[in-house]
Amino acid sequence: MTQWADLDALRPAVAADVQVVTSDGKSIAAHSFVLGTASPVLERMIERARRGWNAECTIRVLGVSSDAVFAFLQLLYASRVTPEDEEVVTSHGPQLLALSHAYRIGWLKRAAEASVTARLTPEHAVDMLKLARLCDAPRLYLRCARLAAKDFSAVERSEGWRFARRHDAALELEILQLLEDADQRRERWARERASREAYRQLGEAMDSLEHIFSDDGCSCADADADADADTDAPPCRGLRLLMRHYATCGARKAAPGGGCTRCKRMVQLFRLHASVCDRAAPHDDGDRPCRVPLCSHFKGKMRAEKADKTWRLLVKKVTRARAMSRLAAGREREVVPEVVAASWARYSSSGGAARLR
Repeated sequence: MTQWADLDALRPAVAADVQVVTSDGKSIAAHSFVLGTASPVLERMIERARRGWNAECTIRVLGVSSDAVFAFLQLLYASRVTPEDEEVVTSHGPQLLALSHAYRIGWLKRAAEASVTARLTPEHAVDMLKLARLCDAPRLYLRCARLAAKDFSAVERSEGWRFARRHDAALELEILQLLEDADQRRERWARERASREAYRQLGEAMDSLEHIFSDDGCSCADADADADADTDAPPCRGLRLLMRHYATCGARKAAPGGGCTRCKRMVQLFRLHASVCDRAAPHDDGDRPCRVPLCSHFKGKMRAEKADKTWRLLVKKVTRARAMSRLAAGREREVVPEVVAASWARYSSSGGAARLR
């Protein structure tokens, strides 16, 4: 972008009536109606500085370099950021962000904030964090916080961090608080992922129980004999081994209602199956009777006494995990509502699924 001493060339029909004075004393001739239309703050400054109807007035734009003021005024004359102006916005991004915030020019502030955010580095994260806080730039603030949490070792080596530690205790405390919040979020997300994985595995265990005791029987028995320790075991293998131990456990037979840890775990799985099972007992009339052991026993027990809140929450989450797993796997035997299928087909054809990936 070419720089010039005044902006008369952009409005040749009207003489410039405003002198913009920069920090180093340079003066730039401009048009009051252009500046007043672009910024309400500049409009009030011109009205206060003008002493007559056609008299020239002088306003001061301080705190930034003269080059940044030149770029700022040219963008105000253009009323937009064109592709040719991207290089100028990149060169003077922080200064343009401060000027656009001070003089309330929203479109330029958004462009400058996006430019600074896209080119942010750990060496300038602390300085830009303070600028984002002063200029009310939430996107830049969030980007600085994420960058500091991701690469704090590089941020610690920056001059901005050393200055904050010596002279700005509030900024240092704010950054440390952001790091602590980021660590807490990561820990919470890790716990949530672990919980979802546990519910998913419990849902698979319920499916395996139904598969083992289905009418056709489980076909994994032959695979159990061929499975090596180094290969992936069939999904039903672990449950079959656990039920085999449950049937022959001496501790459970010696102490009815007690038993070892694995036996108690098997009983909990049977109870959980009865809580999520919607089939009838084998001796009842029904199209799909349930053949899982102890299912009718636990169902009758649940009808007699109400389950506690924690158990009901576990059943709800396992049921939800099973439904989500079946939808994600796209099993043909599961009936998906037509409305859901049509909506997903429209979303996939419009490219929404690709954007999510």
